[in-house]
Amino acid sequence: MIDPLTLAENQHYPAPALYVMATPIGNFADITLRALHVLALVDRIAAEDTRHTAQLLARYRITRPLLAVHQHNECEAAQRVVDFLRAGERIAYVSDAGTPGISDPGARLVDAVRNAGLDVVPIPGVSAVTAALSVTGDWAGTFTFAGFLPTKPKQRTARLQALASREEALVFYEAPHRALETVRALAETLGPSRRMLIAREITKLHESLHQCMLAEGPAWLAADPNRLRGEFVLVVEGAGAPTQSDAHQHDAILTALLDEVPVSTAVKLAVALTSASRSVLYARALELKKNGPGR
Repeated sequence: MIDPLTLAENQHYPAPALYVMATPIGNFADITLRALHVLALVDRIAAEDTRHTAQLLARYRITRPLLAVHQHNECEAAQRVVDFLRAGERIAYVSDAGTPGISDPGARLVDAVRNAGLDVVPIPGVSAVTAALSVTGDWAGTFTFAGFLPTKPKQRTARLQALASREEALVFYEAPHRALETVRALAETLGPSRRMLIAREITKLHESLHQCMLAEGPAWLAADPNRLRGEFVLVVEGAGAPTQSDAHQHDAILTALLDEVPVSTAVKLAVALTSASRSVLYARALELKKNGPGR
């Protein structure tokens, strides 16, 4: 049998190169053998939070110079990384948890390195997105990753309205202090009858997974203060493909309402009057507003 660590060691690791590396999102044991090998191989490690990364490195007895590259200094720090690379170094980049560039710093650094004509190498591993989707079920076979929603209600509603008619599942990240408010907004804007998975503290000691209807999500979260702790991944069922009759059967109501009130108000009233899917009515209202009825 071939030793897995030997397989990691026998790969080609060019220099200079930036190695964009996934790290555990909670459980340190989730790090890959290849990631451990590369962390010990590189000349230095760029990190979103050097203190957090130092704890991970200490766990595996790896000592390397650390360079802070986070959302507040990414453009400036990227130039320092490029300079080190031009000197012939290998550099790993890690965010605090999961895969860099996925609602984490890293994308601008990758752009800067690639624009400088230098190599960028992915070292894949754990991701909260794929971890949550793997336990969601067949209703999330295709998905759109929407990351963190805007914190301001008006902007958040606008973003959700833009996503409302998407047929694929929607995946969101959320912080604990906004989780309840966000799930309420999802139910109000996307409609109560979609399925959702609330994944909290994935891979950590208090991990919990709860699948329910969107209408049930706020009450479930509010029922226990412990459910509002930790980092969240929210997976919401897509709108599905509307049939021609679904999309057009309420045109008369929508047209009358659109003559008197804005689109958002017209859709809200139409949902109340017909109990039809909000996402279907919203998409159709936009068509009617743009093209006029019957076109």
